[in-house]
Amino acid sequence: MIELRPFATLGGENHGWLNARHHFSFAGYHDPARMNWGNLRVWNDDVIAPRSGFPPHPHRDMEIITYVRTGAITHRDSLGNEGRTGAGDVQVMSAGTGITHAEMNQEDVPTTLFQIWILPTRGGEKPGWGARPFPKGERSGRFVTLASGFADDDEALPIRTDARVVAATLKAGETADYALGKARRAYLVPATGAVEIEGVRVGARDGAAISDLDTLRVTAIEDSEVVFVDAA
Repeated sequence: MIELRPFATLGGENHGWLNARHHFSFAGYHDPARMNWGNLRVWNDDVIAPRSGFPPHPHRDMEIITYVRTGAITHRDSLGNEGRTGAGDVQVMSAGTGITHAEMNQEDVPTTLFQIWILPTRGGEKPGWGARPFPKGERSGRFVTLASGFADDDEALPIRTDARVVAATLKAGETADYALGKARRAYLVPATGAVEIEGVRVGARDGAAISDLDTLRVTAIEDSEVVFVDAA
């Protein structure tokens, strides 16, 4: 039900300006056992040096969610969108039929983030971008949906796929439940702290591939910030 992927086992490369670790096969890292988890295709753990970042480059047919852990990222794209997303907040780019974007750390400190790619289940639509703050107090002790492809999650950022991106901040000893369902999969990463799921300890920046659970129950061993994808 739970496959632990310790941070030390992740692929990746340090490019100087970018220190990237990959939970799934990406760029020069290839592991046939780690291609995807349901429709979740990419989970990158990036550290971006100050005053650097990803120059303009194209995407299509992908839902790209950025969860900023520390620092901030500044987005610009070919649609004319521009915005700065700070720590704890989220941006979503639906690449759709095609978009070019740049993601830059314009801060004087390193920016750390999770970049999550989910395969779309709706195609042929125009590209789009959006961002919003999610104050940690609003998800203290409970799971909050940050991005969703389901219409009833009307406060979440929309994505064009059968998935949700969910987060919680938990004090040591606190437990939060999420109704997952045995037909679904979850991929969970603590941004900070350590948690226990079904007797398995998941430390900071470790990955946990979860399946065959009606209820995902997460108990904080330490004060923790947890992010996961509920995937088809």
